[in-house]
Amino acid sequence: MPEGDTVWRTARRLDQALSRQVLTKTYLRVPSWAEIDLTGQQVVETVSRGKHLLTRLETVTLHTHLKMEGSWHIYAHGSRWRSPAFQARVVLANERWQAVGFRLGEVDLIEQAREDDVVGHLGPDLLGPDWSLDAAVSRLRAVPQRPLGEALLDQRNLAGIGNLYKAEVCFLFGVHPQTPVGELADLPSLVERARALLSSNKERAQQVTAGDLRRGHGLWVYARAGQPCRRCGTAIRSDTFSEWSAGGAAVKQSVSPDQDRFRSTYWCPSCQREPKSARSARH
Repeated sequence: MPEGDTVWRTARRLDQALSRQVLTKTYLRVPSWAEIDLTGQQVVETVSRGKHLLTRLETVTLHTHLKMEGSWHIYAHGSRWRSPAFQARVVLANERWQAVGFRLGEVDLIEQAREDDVVGHLGPDLLGPDWSLDAAVSRLRAVPQRPLGEALLDQRNLAGIGNLYKAEVCFLFGVHPQTPVGELADLPSLVERARALLSSNKERAQQVTAGDLRRGHGLWVYARAGQPCRRCGTAIRSDTFSEWSAGGAAVKQSVSPDQDRFRSTYWCPSCQREPKSARSARH
């Protein structure tokens, strides 16, 4: 699933191509909205909110979410699409550009006054104007026994962190992702580091946390199971753990093979020691 920096960059590209322009052609391949024609409306702006995209028109807001496989492409008229047409769920075109949303996980049209219906549950956005370190840390600490990795992924705590940044920031702080939030003495610094990582990568397609821009060298542990740790040489491990409900109870999750990279947790067993509390919970 795309991280918050990828969604932020997508919002900027849509904003540059569509804002202050009148739509000359629209297409919504969604049963609920298939008969809606937005042609003639001017696009006001596109903004990101965590991993959600809000394209505001004169009378309505188009809300989209990329989920696991979605993407937005911008094409000049006459250009060949890089994905097959049957995967296009939304087309917004003006006199110069076509914005095509492929395999979008969510597509909704909502009244602008009701945007909170789809994004109001989100915590502070790491890349947004509403960012508040105190609010994010307070939400994370609300369930002290919850594993840090799961708490960071919960968009109700803070919006924008996905599996990649979860794994990378835990490694950078030498913390096992199963460590209970309540055991972390310097949680604010960890959260600020996560924000700094997203901020440093939001202007480029390549996500780098290890300071090396060479292909295949940019990350510490994410998607590197079995490969040597860049610090100590120990083989990186990966596993899928139980998720925790908002009330602090562990619940089993179902993970399909094609989702392993998105849901697996990656860590170095030497640099990130498993906490005693996590070991005890399994026995």
